[in-house]
Formats: sequence, C-alpha cells, structure tokens
Amino acid sequence: MGAELPDYYFRIRENGAAVFRVDTENRQRRIEMDQVAVVNVRNGEVKPHGDRTLTDEDIDAIQNWLNDRVALLARRDIDDIHRAVDHLNLTTQWVQSKASDEDLESVTDPLLLAMHDLRTVLVRKKADRLLRDSDTSD
Repeated sequence: MGAELPDYYFRIRENGAAVFRVDTENRQRRIEMDQVAVVNVRNGEVKPHGDRTLTDEDIDAIQNWLNDRVALLARRDIDDIHRAVDHLNLTTQWVQSKASDEDLESVTDPLLLAMHDLRTVLVRKKADRLLRDSDTSD
C-alpha cells in the first residue's frame, strides 16, 4: 500500500461502527487492527471493547467520525427523498405511457394507499409548521 494509512478504521455496522486502531509499526510491517470500541450512531453511545480504557486520542477520533457519519447519513436521507420524487414522476410517466392493464392492477392499490398515507402526513406536518410559525409571529 503506497498511501499512509489512517490511525483508525471504522467498520460500518447497522447502527454504527466497530472502531479499530490501525498499527503498521511492528517488526513484520503487517497491518494490525486492534478493536478499541463500538459506536452507536443513533444515540451516540461509545462502548470500549472488552476491558479497554479509551484514550483522549481515541475519543477525539471517534467523535469526529461520529459527527461526520451523522452528517453523511442526513445528506443521504434527503437525497433519498429527492430520488423518491423523481421516481414518482417516472412512475406517473410509466402509468400514462407504458403500463398494461395487468401492471396497473398489481400496483394501483398499494400506490394509492402509500400516496394517501404520505399526503396525510405531509399535510399534517405542513399545518403544524404553519400554526407554529403563526404563533411565533404573534
């Protein structure tokens, strides 16, 4: 490997990551990864691995990764929503121009229910925001 390796490696898991300290300063010049902690992205909890005590450097690296990861996941969430809008538009075009009667029979009810559910939640949230905004401007 030509590039300098980072001091920490984060193995992504469902709700966070396993944190490893990367070591290349050994006699065999092998890459060794020593697990130091587990991080939960949802609640920010950091659990040292085994009976370890995390150093200030460990905690700083983990906190920086956690902040970056939370920001990345938030950007992905909004990007997914923008993609959903695109998919709804593409679905509309497909329904109008390509869908067979059999295709429409298989997707109409699930789509209508999902769109009704989404519309209901969006309208309620919009009303809540409007009420909150009008309360703060009074």
